Amino acid sequence: MLKSACLVIVLQALFLVQAETPAYIKQCRRDDPKLVDCFIGAIEHLKPYLANGIPEIQLPSVEPFKMDTLALQLTEGPQGYKITLKNMEAFGASNFQVKSLKLSDGNEPFKAKIVMPKLKIEAKYTSSGVLLILPASGGGDFHANFEGVSADLTGKTSRPAAKGGKYLHIDALSLVLDVKDVKMSISGAFNNNRILLEATNLFLRDNSQIVLEAMQAQLQKKLASEFGKLANQLLKNVPIEQFYVD
Repeated sequence: MLKSACLVIVLQALFLVQAETPAYIKQCRRDDPKLVDCFIGAIEHLKPYLANGIPEIQLPSVEPFKMDTLALQLTEGPQGYKITLKNMEAFGASNFQVKSLKLSDGNEPFKAKIVMPKLKIEAKYTSSGVLLILPASGGGDFHANFEGVSADLTGKTSRPAAKGGKYLHIDALSLVLDVKDVKMSISGAFNNNRILLEATNLFLRDNSQIVLEAMQAQLQKKLASEFGKLANQLLKNVPIEQFYVD
């Protein structure tokens, strides 16, 4: 009788542990000889949840992935052409693949490489200055299509203790972005003045890589900051133990 009661208690405990593991967490065995591959699979398991958001932990959808402002100086001189991008939205961030992952070891940072086939950016923009000898101050809609996007991530973590156990926290994150092909354009600007629209789009078409280089440092910093916030919002809700199954 006592053995039966103990068995029931054990089974109930196991059921509760399993029930407490959220659906968005894919667990890995600690002794898995391919533990890194399992973690890569666990990260990719998150893709549909990142696309839709996880309301129970206040994790917003990354479709679109939102950023605030980028300010670019594209040509030099007192009348140099400047663009400010606001209310930026990136589409396609959830369609990623983890190409490599190196776990942190002691004081060594973790490293990861992720790729996205396409990333589309929509934003509101304002501009000032002279472009191709034409005054080009105005505002409108900015469009960019990135193809062959890869990001090299490097970060440091800690394991602060809190109620319910220890949790992983990303303390610092940096990101290096590489884009194979980029196309940029504007619309709805200059009161739809055809000459100014065509001149600006000609400049963006012929100089998209130069514009990308001008925005890259700021874009990388903002992406790293937003990625870190999203990751920590998830990690603070899942104790480290829940990432493993024995």
